[in-house]
Amino acid sequence: MGVTGKKRKFADAETSVKSAGKRASKAESSALPKVKKAKAAPKAVPPPVDSESESEGSSEEEEEEEEEEEEEENEEEEKEEEEDDDAEEDKTQDASSTDLPAADLPSSTNLTLPPAGSEPKTFEELNLSEKTLRAIKEMGFTEMRGIQQRTIPPLLTGRDVLGAAKTGSGKTMAFLVPAVEMLHSLKFKPRNGTGVIIVSPTRELALQIFGVARELMAHHSQTYGIVIGGANRRAEAEKLAKGVNLIVATPGRLLDHLQNTKFVFKNLKSLVIDEADRILEIGFEDEMRQIVKILPKEDRQTMLFSATQTTKVEDLARISLRPGPLYINVDDQQKFSTVAGLEQGYIVCEADKRFLLLFSFLKLNQKKKVIVFFSSCACVTYHSELLNFIDIPVLALHGKQKQQKRTNTFFEFCNAKQGTLICTDVAARGLDIPSVDWIVQFDPPDDPRDYIHRVGRTARANATGRSLLFLQPTEVGFLTHLKSARVPIVEFEFPTKKVINVQSQLERLITQNYYLNKSAKEGYRSYLHAYASHSLRTVFDVNKLDLAKVAKGFGFAVPPRVDVVVGASGRDTKTAGRRAYGSQPGRKGAFQARR
Repeated sequence: MGVTGKKRKFADAETSVKSAGKRASKAESSALPKVKKAKAAPKAVPPPVDSESESEGSSEEEEEEEEEEEEEENEEEEKEEEEDDDAEEDKTQDASSTDLPAADLPSSTNLTLPPAGSEPKTFEELNLSEKTLRAIKEMGFTEMRGIQQRTIPPLLTGRDVLGAAKTGSGKTMAFLVPAVEMLHSLKFKPRNGTGVIIVSPTRELALQIFGVARELMAHHSQTYGIVIGGANRRAEAEKLAKGVNLIVATPGRLLDHLQNTKFVFKNLKSLVIDEADRILEIGFEDEMRQIVKILPKEDRQTMLFSATQTTKVEDLARISLRPGPLYINVDDQQKFSTVAGLEQGYIVCEADKRFLLLFSFLKLNQKKKVIVFFSSCACVTYHSELLNFIDIPVLALHGKQKQQKRTNTFFEFCNAKQGTLICTDVAARGLDIPSVDWIVQFDPPDDPRDYIHRVGRTARANATGRSLLFLQPTEVGFLTHLKSARVPIVEFEFPTKKVINVQSQLERLITQNYYLNKSAKEGYRSYLHAYASHSLRTVFDVNKLDLAKVAKGFGFAVPPRVDVVVGASGRDTKTAGRRAYGSQPGRKGAFQARR
């Protein structure tokens, strides 16, 4: 089977499914409140930039002082500014800010950022501003984690950094602390425009970074905001025109504003590219090249973080980083690619038993916090509708939802103490969801990297967690790839006699309910579509699937007729579909599914 290991029974009641009678089923299904429709704004982090509270300007006293300073400027300085503006009009970055008051910053060549001590262990050992330290204490942080210890000191001195760290390592604070300190040291004001831009692959991750930045800048006067696809573009543009010192953005929407919105970004001092490999995987290579080309390069510090070093990431690093960047990899000496507190297992299950096993597992773990990954948006939609219909309350998150729905769902699950989220890989990367007990990979990941990022949603920040991978008998070759990627995984035993058999009820429900039938058919089609486009075709071969058993897993006694035209491989085909994760419309893929 590629990886051998002792068969392990689930250690406790959490990991062995019990048969359930009517009374037990009712009691278990009531253990978790039914999912409520999100009406209120999420409480963990505020909504996107179209809210008035998302970027806070300086106080009235500071504005009056700024006006007095401007009046005291001599005529020579005004002429120099006019000459500078005229000279800059030919540049792309200043074409968007010619009508705005752009006050040049003092030269950074004579300004020394706070020096870092040798191998600091705590934030207090760094020479940070009092405002930043106060915010860090209020956030509950004292000691720095590995990636923070190695990256913050050189970043504070102005070095460019190419960093590699596994998910959940704490790199958000690693790049935010130096960025905020730089804005504070240079005394950025709204009229100075944008000094820091942070690029994130997905809207949810951008919202999360924005939330951390909001807390970290709580005592600073600098402004901050977020620009992401699906949000109110006009409101974003108005905020940018007023001056946003720190911007968190998705690539497509950022490029849109750089090209079409008048705002000051000629004073940019820091560019952060987070999850660079993911940004490129989901199809934003062209956008990133254009963004890097438009942004000013002089005196700009760049921080590029990537979990994997691919050829495309190296190309992006070459065009964005200054010569001689510092490369930091905190995982080089690690024995395993996943964190120590994560218990990982797999189970081999025939296609027609997969849903029954999932149903039994979720029924038992309704008082736990569980994330279940599927391969397509349609699969998420169908299973969420089905599970909610049969009284297994779940939340659904995927890239085809409207942005407000995605935002509300994400924060509702973050704030929940228990519950189940079923999702696509839109939630697989970088997101810090508190206290997740189980990660279930119901549909196979595209490769070991995706597996690692999925399980990275649990056992974060030195906590513990568990993961379960569903495999069909023809898919066990994937274990060899996991072993090569240094993933420790053992086989879990799940006795079939303990699985709650609801197959006949499922088939009857799908036959009688028109809407569930339609949703099930679309889910079945999209599952085959995703399977046919898998990058590891030697393991996940669509021609080896037993379609009758697969159809039974979707509630069909007889496989429905669907046409899937296969014409491309792996990530190339998935790139188009994953465009929905960011902010740009999708491009046509190499194959289509027809009904």
